[in-house]
Amino acid sequence: MIQITPIVTEKATAISEANNRYSFRVSPDVNKHQIKDAVEKLYGVKVVGVSTMNFDGKKKQRYTKSGIIRGKVAAFKKAVVTVAEGEKIDFYSNL
Repeated sequence: MIQITPIVTEKATAISEANNRYSFRVSPDVNKHQIKDAVEKLYGVKVVGVSTMNFDGKKKQRYTKSGIIRGKVAAFKKAVVTVAEGEKIDFYSNL
């Protein structure tokens, strides 16, 4: 099972409106073919291209009254999917 979550930020929305490109946060072990099949099946669009980026987890620390708390933000993979001309993905249709 592929975990695929849309990224809905100001930057991602601006890119999707201008270039027909949509951003998703995906499982780190999936490949481009699996991402393409999942997006086509979930949203019913024709996918033209898929770009992926791996993001390393960042180390964070916070100073508190009881001392320093150290932790790490999880690593993730981001996919930018280009859909065919004239097709759209509406993330807000089923709210």
